[in-house]
Amino acid sequence: MSKYKLYEVKEDKIKRKNPFCPRCSSGVFMADHGDRYACGKCGYTQWKNR
Repeated sequence: MSKYKLYEVKEDKIKRKNPFCPRCSSGVFMADHGDRYACGKCGYTQWKNR
């Protein structure tokens, strides 16, 4: 995945689209799977609406 797809630019401000993994370092993004976020490094899963 391109780094440019992980960020959104609005009015000179940069915002992350996906959260960082709480278990890994702050540079590891979690993947968006529709109903959950998942970390590819450690396997941590965070459900969106539960």
